[in-house]
Amino acid sequence: MRKRVSVAEAKNKLPSIVREVEGGSVVEITRYGKAVAIVLPEKKYRQMVEREHGFWASLERVRNLMSSEGAAIDETDFENLRDVSLGRDFVWNE
Repeated sequence: MRKRVSVAEAKNKLPSIVREVEGGSVVEITRYGKAVAIVLPEKKYRQMVEREHGFWASLERVRNLMSSEGAAIDETDFENLRDVSLGRDFVWNE
């Protein structure tokens, strides 16, 4: 569970909070009981902001990882996943 501190407490204890965060902790800063900021390790922050987002970027990362291990995913793996039939017949009752 992450540590929660008020804005006033964070102001008074910033050096100790920074030491905790350097050790890998995440600290939530609150005002009137509601979270207003999160202090997290720089490495976690970089992972969040530098990561490419979206399905296709994730798929590409998985493909690269699998390829480096001798496995592969290509377009043929996605064939026949979707039913392209027109569906059932339907008649409106008038």
